Amino acid sequence: MKPSLPAQPNHIAILRLSALGDVCNLVPTVRALQRQWPNARITWIIGKGEHSLLAGLSGVEFVVYDKSTGLSGMRAIWRELADTRFDVLLHMQQAIRASVLSLGLKANVRVGYDKARAKDAQHWFTQHQLAPHENAHVLESFMDFARLLGVEDDRLEWNLAVPAVAYEEARAISGDAPYLVINPCSNARLRNFRNWSVEGYASVIEHAWVQHGLKSVLTGGGSPLEREMGDHIEALCQSGSVINAIGGTSLKGVLALIDNARAVIAPDTGPAHMGNAMGTPTLGLYATTNPQRAAPYLWRDFAVNAYPDAVRTYLHKSVDEVSWGQRVRHADAMDLIKADDVIAKLDALLAHTAAQTTTGPSDES
Repeated sequence: MKPSLPAQPNHIAILRLSALGDVCNLVPTVRALQRQWPNARITWIIGKGEHSLLAGLSGVEFVVYDKSTGLSGMRAIWRELADTRFDVLLHMQQAIRASVLSLGLKANVRVGYDKARAKDAQHWFTQHQLAPHENAHVLESFMDFARLLGVEDDRLEWNLAVPAVAYEEARAISGDAPYLVINPCSNARLRNFRNWSVEGYASVIEHAWVQHGLKSVLTGGGSPLEREMGDHIEALCQSGSVINAIGGTSLKGVLALIDNARAVIAPDTGPAHMGNAMGTPTLGLYATTNPQRAAPYLWRDFAVNAYPDAVRTYLHKSVDEVSWGQRVRHADAMDLIKADDVIAKLDALLAHTAAQTTTGPSDES
């Protein structure tokens, strides 16, 4: 007989290690749990890089796992939490590493994804599973955990912690002129083809500079691929139109840059969801992943969506014929995104947000 879900949890554990975009999408679930049970402790077991992004999140105790430490790092966490028993463990990571880590945590009840959404046999490691939710956005899938526990107030709230020093860092990079943030690269993973073209970004930067008077600040990690791409983009742009900060910022500094930007442009990668979390207008570039599942949640209508074309071109199917999480793993798929389409979306996004600034947000937003 499986244990019951707690009606009034005193201590909630969240297990979600990665990635940057996903942990941003999870924060509204944390806020919903806090509204429902303001006196409950929330312990979030999180990855090292993800913690550097969310450090200082109010009302949350973090336990940090560095995946490079492997099993020894897991044992260290088990020792740290040896005297802790959670009322409920929300197992939100669909990876065997996280499931193994979960085995050493003490909890009265463990909640995971329903079988349709679970990967790596995650449902074998939990006692309660979410109700089925077809075609759910990643953010909605996280919120389903709160709903299963009985939370009804699922309005979206982030309130990420950004220290003053991060805003100082950002201003030193951007100066006082208005700007866009462009994060051109996604994480380098095997067959993870999410990066758009150098020429495409350069065309958008030119348009933003000439037509809108906006500089573009390039952000990203310090990998050779990202630095090389940033240098190539910068070489194609007018002097003064672009600031190349790739490899030169902290994650909190990127949050501050995003907070003060007119808009963010990025493929399916962390800064797109960081922009969403900060309330900054965000234009996502999607061809290899489905934007209905993974685009910046508040700005899905402004995503450039070449995914149906990519599915048709490289999988020889329609979107309705592939699974909800199907990726198009082809190196040329992002080339289906045309600069004119991105420019048109950027113009629409800037016009939309300018109108909101003038008239105030609509009831829908």
